[in-house]
Amino acid sequence: MKRLFTLTICLSLLQIISVNARPMQKQISGFANFHGGFKPDTIITSIAKRPIGMQGNIYERRLDSVHKDIQLDYNEYVQSYIDLYMRNRDEMGQVAGLTKYYFPIYEKAFRDAGIPEEIKFLSIVESKLDPNAISRVGATGPWQFMATTAKVYGLSMNDYVDERRDPIQASYAAAAYLKDAYQEFGDWLLAIASYNCGKSNVEHAMEKAGAGSDFWAIRQYLPAETRGYVPAFIAMNYVMNYFGKHNIVAQACSFSLKTDTVMVKKFVSLSNVARALNVGIAEITILNPAYRKLIVNGTPHAPRRLILPQTSKENFAALYNVLNSAGDAVAPMEFAKPAPVYAAAPVIRSTYAETGKAERKITTYHKVKKGETLAGIADLFGCEVHDLKIWNNLESNRAPVGRTLRVAAGGDISASVSAESKPTL
Repeated sequence: MKRLFTLTICLSLLQIISVNARPMQKQISGFANFHGGFKPDTIITSIAKRPIGMQGNIYERRLDSVHKDIQLDYNEYVQSYIDLYMRNRDEMGQVAGLTKYYFPIYEKAFRDAGIPEEIKFLSIVESKLDPNAISRVGATGPWQFMATTAKVYGLSMNDYVDERRDPIQASYAAAAYLKDAYQEFGDWLLAIASYNCGKSNVEHAMEKAGAGSDFWAIRQYLPAETRGYVPAFIAMNYVMNYFGKHNIVAQACSFSLKTDTVMVKKFVSLSNVARALNVGIAEITILNPAYRKLIVNGTPHAPRRLILPQTSKENFAALYNVLNSAGDAVAPMEFAKPAPVYAAAPVIRSTYAETGKAERKITTYHKVKKGETLAGIADLFGCEVHDLKIWNNLESNRAPVGRTLRVAAGGDISASVSAESKPTL
């Protein structure tokens, strides 16, 4: 499995040589700034050895103290990555802050799958906990899945959603892959190595090194990138447990750590959700990174998850209207069917009470008059310009005079809504 991780270290610690043979394809990403620059046609052949001494003994003892199910060996390779990460203080502080949101998600997925929770640190090596990370070869999301492997492990990818970006779905897929690899190799470090270079490369390295080999015994037979991948994972275990000892401070997240979850059975625009909650669209999208068109593509048969920052009671009515009205986002023409609009499914950790229902007619078509604009029509009918373009297959932002545009769901629809009902989030 190709991964976002790129093997680079300071030149004072490395001996780098150019090779004429066909190089291993490396993946460069936002995480590469942890490792410095490198040329794609180089491989790292060795890490300069130096006496570890008393300071090394401290690192070794600390790694032993956080050791759980995975052997966290300490050596000069691991130390070199610890040194490198500790020099990137701001980056490490940002990542430490993000762990407060993402690690509980990972830990639940790993508990459910029955794998060690310390594997969560691998996502930092992969993506710096960035759900929108994409490598130059197309590995995507916090766990950097290539499309082929993602499909094998049940992740959906289409015009509306890329579940490789979904921290929840991708974590369960990563857990399944690593569990499969562990069952094959019987060693967590070998399973982690395979996450970077693929199971076949680990198998070939084991054949060369001899049966029953561990990672350090087969390391020299693995691809160059993978030789540093496992030491980097061990080093990240140290850094995330002991960054405070090195005067690194976890930075605050730019989005809410307290959230609620709604299962949605209709198409809903994230921009309308943001307006209802009185928050920026950036916060809604970082909590829901899988939706490529900023539309939750829920249906009655396949509800979709919507993560919301916890909000004040003053926003409940507006949020309810967005999630239950017929005039929000709708599926494109090829998916649209003359069926009733369904309200949002029951909320996880929340409930909707339906009282005092009132029937109201929703205007769904509008004939464009001279002088009208798409923005004005969108404001008139409470939708978005990009919704109008999707519903009507428009390529430009110009309103076609004389044409009848769809401005909501197909047909005149009766939507059951309650002006008094409020979600308890």
